Amino acid sequence: MYASTVPMDSSKLVLLLSFSYILLHQPSLTAAQPNFNNYNCNYNNTGNYTTNSTYQRNLNSLLSSLASDTQIDYGFYNLSVGEFPDRVNAIALCRGDVAVDVCRSCVNDSTHKILEVCPNKMEAFGVYELCMIRYSNRSIFGVVNEEPYIYRANRKNVLDVTLFNQALQTLFARLQAKAASGNSLKKFATGNQSAGVETVYAIVQCTPDLSKGQCSSCLLDVFRMIPNCCDGNVQGKIGVRLIRPSCNLRWEIGKFFNGTLEILPSPPPPQISSPTSLPAPAQAGDEIESAESLQFAFSTIQDATEDFSEKNKLGHGGFGAVYKGALPSGQEIAVKRLSKDSGQGDLEFKNEVLLVARLQHRNLVRLLGFCLQGIERLLIYEFVPNASLDHFIFDPIKRVHLNWERRYKIIGGIARGLLYLHEDSRLRIIHRDLKASNILLDEEMNPKISDFGMARLFVVDQTQGNTSRIVGTYGYMAPEYAMQGHFSVKSDVFSFGVLVLEIVTGKKNSFRNGNDIEHLLSHAWRNWREGTAQDMIDPVLCSGSATEMMRCIHIGLLCVQENVAERPTMASVVLMLSSSSLTLQIPSQPAFFMNSSTYQSDLSSSMGHNSRVTESSLSESEVMIPLSKNEVSITELYPR
Repeated sequence: MYASTVPMDSSKLVLLLSFSYILLHQPSLTAAQPNFNNYNCNYNNTGNYTTNSTYQRNLNSLLSSLASDTQIDYGFYNLSVGEFPDRVNAIALCRGDVAVDVCRSCVNDSTHKILEVCPNKMEAFGVYELCMIRYSNRSIFGVVNEEPYIYRANRKNVLDVTLFNQALQTLFARLQAKAASGNSLKKFATGNQSAGVETVYAIVQCTPDLSKGQCSSCLLDVFRMIPNCCDGNVQGKIGVRLIRPSCNLRWEIGKFFNGTLEILPSPPPPQISSPTSLPAPAQAGDEIESAESLQFAFSTIQDATEDFSEKNKLGHGGFGAVYKGALPSGQEIAVKRLSKDSGQGDLEFKNEVLLVARLQHRNLVRLLGFCLQGIERLLIYEFVPNASLDHFIFDPIKRVHLNWERRYKIIGGIARGLLYLHEDSRLRIIHRDLKASNILLDEEMNPKISDFGMARLFVVDQTQGNTSRIVGTYGYMAPEYAMQGHFSVKSDVFSFGVLVLEIVTGKKNSFRNGNDIEHLLSHAWRNWREGTAQDMIDPVLCSGSATEMMRCIHIGLLCVQENVAERPTMASVVLMLSSSSLTLQIPSQPAFFMNSSTYQSDLSSSMGHNSRVTESSLSESEVMIPLSKNEVSITELYPR
């Protein structure tokens, strides 16, 4: 018996052949995509999305659009799909020297692979050799994103680490300025530099949505991390890739990019916008050499500030005047012109600056370098554009720009910065003058602690736990420090507590209540005991989490308790702020508790007959027991 056959309809045959062709030529259906060099999923703990959710549909639509876009021929893709809270934002970036077809193929591969390696993740970051992709439910455009941080390094070492680092520093300065000056389509630069018998080749790149200053700052942050990055695995290596979502740096001792070479003689390290040291692994002498690379010429800073003109003056504090300036590269800086007598020699001053410059955290103002000429001592910092916190929370107009979401973010950022100073940096640092005017705000209103590490720049007659020179701001100083000169990390915790209460209430640590002057701690304690703490909240905070606001008042009162031992550590504070389920202790009475009618008499008696209070602002009153010839606030650093 034979099976009968029926001729296939021609239209069906065409359809079948077409379908077979699609199966054979669709890499997303039949062929596994190449593996990422590195990837990171859900790095900000934003959680997972559910299958068939609106977020997943938006993500699939977005990735499909990226993969099929044939209009973009400059290597930068940025796209958003959907509305909050299901909005998805994505960036794909090709290395600036690759051909258009190679770029599109790499981006296409990345859109398929990212879903494979990071299934159901709200946020992901994947890196190939020639491109990278990133998506998130958070805003990522025009923002310098530091995390996650990815590196790759060749295990082989260069022949002469010192010579190589000098060449790399010179090359980086040139490429940083060139890339940052790029346009909104490309911020990319390549180059090479002689390093003796070897030549270093490098590329730098930023996502083009960044401003010139943001790109320059991002690259400088990456470059400055080299000496301490990645358990020492990149210092002095012949090939390294350092990658952040917003910028990246790569060097090799062989040419690896497309473009014109620029073999140049190896000049001495110039005074540039990135006075960054790459010291060879550590001998004592190298510490001093690396301090030299942080030094600016006085003429450079004089030109940058227009000879310290009054129009560029940002303010004046105990350490001296602060000026805004701009380096030849266009990088904006803040210059602190210190008091004339620091009491230190040049060598000691350089080494103390080196210690402070190595402290890096997103919630600390970054020290870029210094200048010494005669009696002139200048510190050069990154410029932070939005002034200080006190200009916002105490201003009847500007305070409305700080909604609760921003204030809560500021509180958390200050807490993390202090935790770094107290426990996570290579030095143990007690700030001792934490206050609203020492919290600077960047373009995104992120807080940055300033004036930390300053005690090292002045000779201070003190031991670790006591000082005979008490300088600070009344209202923020812990009682054991103000009255007895005892200081510890808990002194900073006290100041942080005052700051938290100011941020939540919008009131200064001393304020007028009718005809009386009232102390904020007393005001907060009474309202807490009477169950009316919600009445303290700044009236402009008409929206936001009332639970978070009340919790912050609670945490603030825990920090300002009179008993030092009962105050939490900053590690505990960070945990309290990040975990709403954590049960808080009941606070005890704060220090300096007083009735408003007795405020002035208690102030004078508690501080003693030698103290003086500036009459211009009771909340910003600098109190000084007059044993300090420098009249500066003090920060203490201890080696770990």
